Amino acid sequence: MKHDINQNILLMIIIIKRLVLLSLFFFATSCKAPSDNENPQILIKTTMGDIKLKLYDNTPIHRDNFIKLINSNFYDGISFHRIIKNFMIQAGDPDTRLNSGESLPDSLRTYTIPAEFNQLNFHKKGALAAAREGNDINPSMRSSGTQFYIVQGVKYNDDELDLAEKRINSNIKQALFNRLIKETADSAKLSGKNLSDSEIQDLASVKMFDYLTTNKDYKIPEDHRQVYKTIGGVPRLDCTYTVFGEVIEGLDVLDKIASVQTDSNDKPLNDVRIINIKIIKN
Repeated sequence: MKHDINQNILLMIIIIKRLVLLSLFFFATSCKAPSDNENPQILIKTTMGDIKLKLYDNTPIHRDNFIKLINSNFYDGISFHRIIKNFMIQAGDPDTRLNSGESLPDSLRTYTIPAEFNQLNFHKKGALAAAREGNDINPSMRSSGTQFYIVQGVKYNDDELDLAEKRINSNIKQALFNRLIKETADSAKLSGKNLSDSEIQDLASVKMFDYLTTNKDYKIPEDHRQVYKTIGGVPRLDCTYTVFGEVIEGLDVLDKIASVQTDSNDKPLNDVRIINIKIIKN
């Protein structure tokens, strides 16, 4: 009997060890940064030069949506309609297409896709990210189906990164509270309850308090801080806008485009156009 008990204990120890090793394997494989060999690569040919990027496999919804648009030649002839030096260059609005004729799907006004926030992906210089509408009308922080931007940014010091952390956490909490208010109002309406605005806010505030007492504020990882201090970027957008790729060649072209003259609406005075985007490696 004692021998059987010892055998059972030994078997349980072996099983536990295997489960621990298996969990460590999944943790390691899910958290490792993807290599260039594991990601689709694309080439954006513009009127000011070429930019080569890789798309992240850890944001599959955005990756597949972007590839679908590329394969349909959606971006051919579309302009970079919003350019802000030391910040980013933005494109993807079909209304900017040369001789567009019929109105095609999207810009920020039509279809959106769910956010895919991954703390491995951040707004370093050259990051490819999805544009979206603001938190007040888009509390789920869903991405535009077609509009994207490429980060130029600037270099930061530690004090500036601390301020960026505060802004990130403020944006996260604002979006969450807006979402809780909407969810509370929708739930009350479905159940037939006639709640006042103040009652809805009170109920949402209770849920918000629960979140604040059980979740820590976001901290910019140390390796990201080093990149922001040496290469640059736009850290304040982390965790609130989906990053789904990065430039691997052509940062000089990015800088050239970001330096063009613009009007008061950040529109280039001289058109900067995407000739086409091609997938060069699946």
